[in-house]
Order: sequence, then C-alpha cells, then structure tokens
Amino acid sequence: MSELGDYNPPNKWVWDKENGGKFANINRPISGSTHQKELPLGKHPFQLYSQGTPNGIKITIMLEELLELGIKDAEYDAWLIRIGKGEQFSSGFVEINPNSKIPSLIDNSGNKSIKVFESGSILIYLADKFQNFIPKSFDDRTECLNWLFWQMASAPYLGGGFGHFYAYAPKKFEYPIDRFSMEVKRQLDVLDKLLSDKTYICNEEYTIADIAIWSWYGALVLGRLYGAEEFLDVKSYKNVVKWANLINERPAVKRGRIVNKISGNLDEQLHERHDSSDFNEKTEDKLVK
Repeated sequence: MSELGDYNPPNKWVWDKENGGKFANINRPISGSTHQKELPLGKHPFQLYSQGTPNGIKITIMLEELLELGIKDAEYDAWLIRIGKGEQFSSGFVEINPNSKIPSLIDNSGNKSIKVFESGSILIYLADKFQNFIPKSFDDRTECLNWLFWQMASAPYLGGGFGHFYAYAPKKFEYPIDRFSMEVKRQLDVLDKLLSDKTYICNEEYTIADIAIWSWYGALVLGRLYGAEEFLDVKSYKNVVKWANLINERPAVKRGRIVNKISGNLDEQLHERHDSSDFNEKTEDKLVK
C-alpha cells in the first residue's frame, strides 16, 4: 500500500484483495453469489434479511412502528445476515437482491412474493402499503421524499467516507478524514438549521424521513457511530440532538434498533426476531441507554 501522495494510478486498475482495510475479505469488484445457500423462511408475511447497521435498523424500526399502531399484517421474521462473513453473497440472498446489500425484504402477503431491496425503497413500499408514516397530501409527500433521498445520497459520505477513513482504514490519513469530516459537519448543520423551528423533519409529522435520517445521524449525535462524537463536536448541533433524543424514546425505536444487532452490549442485541415475545427478556431499562 502506498503512502498518501506517492501513488501513481496504473493505466489499468487491478484488484488487490489484500488492499482495502477491515472489509477487504468481502469487498470485490464483481457481483453475483460466492456460495450456494438458500435463505430461511418464517411464518410471517414479511421476511427480512438484514444486520443491525444504520441501514438495517431503518426497516426494523419501521416494522415495529407499524406493529405499535396495531397493524398485525406488518408482522415479520428478521433473519440475521452477517455481512462481515459474506453471507449477503449467498445464492439465496443474491436472488432477492443482485446488489448483495442489506437490508432486503420479501413480502409474502399477496398472491405472489414481492422482493424489495434498498432501505429507502423498502421504507416507501411499507409506508405506501400500510398508508402510514408518509404524508397524504402530494406536496407534503414530496417534501418527505426530498429528505428521504437526501439521506440516501448523504449517508455514503458519513459511512463509506468519514466512517471508513476515520474508523476502518488500515492507516489514518489527514486529507480524506478532513475532507469527509467537513462534509459530515456540513450535513449536520443542514439538519440543525432545518430542525430549528420544527419537531420532526417534515414539520410536526413523524415520517419515514425521520426514521431514515435518525438511523444514521441520530446514532451519530447520540454517540453510537465510530466513537466520533467528540471529534465531530456533535453536541454543538443542539437541534439535531434534541430531535435524536425525542425519537430515541419511542418504544418502537427502542425495539427496532436492537434487531439483528451483533455489536455492543449483549443487552442491546437481538440477533433474530420472529415474534414480539422475543423482546420479553429485554426489559425497558435494558433496551436503550
């Protein structure tokens, strides 16, 4: 691996599996499956294959929010896909999502199975299917989708950019960390100004935009991402912190954010979820601290 500044790109890039840091063993420049394995199936209408990353918890939070409203048709099985072990490259997973990224969902509630992938697409699908957590009016719906797609476009700077170079890269280099820190702080400033005179992202209505943005930026300002809260001075974004804490107290969020989670305190991990009773041993005071 070259030092920063002394790398001259070759005429033709060649894949070096030893170059890439923490995830070099699973990152590759080709698509498709690496091994044959069928996915498990549970009894509920929705089958979710995921891991409790910021993208993954968007969907478990959404499903738990729907169940919190008493919508029994939103019952789901959440199967753990350990992305660090490359389980997203199984033949069964690739059949659902050719892009091999979590989360991926199957809806078996109708006459035929519907496959949905990309977290933003799944959120819209569930919101439209159950007519909840998305505004009814065209104008307000557009505003909600503006911010949902803002998150989808912005988070790669936070995760793949800042998170990679700050937390996961094999060596720390000032230039990429500075570059992505600046962008993440700009994004936090965007949110802080947006939330200066409203409770939620879309005024007073809690929507899929809040779920999507909270799963990344809420986690960041609550000190749950990359150990970077002091480095990024996240507490200075007071409106974002207030909003993040408000959502953090929602019962469905407390449940959803621990589903398929495999890191952190054991009390905050529920590797698979197949019934609401799976949360029984996780008392309210253990769910979120």
